[in-house]
Amino acid sequence: MDKMMKQYLDRSKEIIGDRTASEIAHDNAVVEFLNMGLPIEAALANAGQKHPGEAIKWDASNIDGIAEHYDYLKEHEAIMRKLQAKNRN
Repeated sequence: MDKMMKQYLDRSKEIIGDRTASEIAHDNAVVEFLNMGLPIEAALANAGQKHPGEAIKWDASNIDGIAEHYDYLKEHEAIMRKLQAKNRN
C-alpha cells in the first residue's frame, strides 16, 4: 500500500471512528438514500425506520454537521469502491 493511501485510510478512520455493525448498517442506509437523491432529512428518516435502534435525532442546530458527516461517508464509499475496482484489475 502506498504512503498516500495509508494516510488517507488512517485519516478516514479518525473521522469515521469505530462503529458497531448496526451503526454501519444505519450509516450505509443513510448513504444509500442520499445516493438516491433524497435530502438528508428524508435519508435519516428512512434509515431510522430500517434501523430504529440507530435512528439519529436531529434539529436545525445540528443538521448541517450531520449532513457534512454523511457527505463525507458518501464520498469515502465512492473512493473505496474505485480503489477496490482498481485493485481487482
